[in-house]
Amino acid sequence: MTTHIAYLWTSVIGTTAKNTRRSFHVQSCSKWNKEDERRKEMMARGLPKRKAIDGVKNVVLIASGKGGVGKSTVAVNLTVGLALQYPDKKFGLLDADVFGPSVPLMMNLKGKPEVDSKNLMIPLQNYGVKCMSMGFLVDEKSPVVWRGLMVMQAIEDLVRGVLWGPLDILVVDMPPGTGDTQLSLAQTVLINGAVMVTTPQKVALQDALKGAEMFRKTSVPLLGFVLNMSSYICPSCGQSSVLNATSSAKTTLNSYSDGGRILAELPFATEVSETSDDGRPIVISNPESLHATEFRKIGQEVIRLLLETGEEQIH
Repeated sequence: MTTHIAYLWTSVIGTTAKNTRRSFHVQSCSKWNKEDERRKEMMARGLPKRKAIDGVKNVVLIASGKGGVGKSTVAVNLTVGLALQYPDKKFGLLDADVFGPSVPLMMNLKGKPEVDSKNLMIPLQNYGVKCMSMGFLVDEKSPVVWRGLMVMQAIEDLVRGVLWGPLDILVVDMPPGTGDTQLSLAQTVLINGAVMVTTPQKVALQDALKGAEMFRKTSVPLLGFVLNMSSYICPSCGQSSVLNATSSAKTTLNSYSDGGRILAELPFATEVSETSDDGRPIVISNPESLHATEFRKIGQEVIRLLLETGEEQIH
């Protein structure tokens, strides 16, 4: 009797195992076939098509390979400087750094954007510049702890879900590095040019060149480099001391084969960081200063280069 029961259980288990294996095989084959079909479909589509942002004529990225090199300071002062120099044109500033937004503080803006009848967010404005940032949408003390897909959706909303137009130039303050945000924008948005910000130190320079190479590979025109904090101006005597690494950094940047030009060399000055923290960019708080003059020159050079490369759409 016991032997008979054992035989029955063995038969049942064996049959169940065979059926399970058969079912798993069928499901796996079906799943792999679907994956293969999806992969072929994606390959047939190719890369996402680049589309212009509604109402925006030009998009200029301000990027850096490494954080802490003054990229946001350059982006803010460049944009406000353009608005001051060309009052008949319209400018915007997009803070694409989801994890560490700087634009709200530097542009002295707070509050959540309103939404229009088409469910588009209306940018906040100051100093004649339309601004949008993740910092307007989350509490300033709350960290953004998101995975890649959520970040990509946030960037898409900041780009396509905002009533930007009409704008002559939208300046984008990029996050540092060469990650998902950079690649997503480079592949999906029509970009007229990019500016790389770096300091003379080799550790920052290497990453800046990697960023420039990423733009080359994604066919984004590199307008040039801003060499920030290349010297130090003594607040007491006003004498300028050039950093030891500046000379070799200039040689390296100028020799870069695709867009290797230095748009400006900016000395370190405590006034620039202090005015940024106060929400009054140096081009506003001290328009006659050396830095304000240099930021205005960068803006003029950016527009000249856009015209030269045939990318500029300001009329």
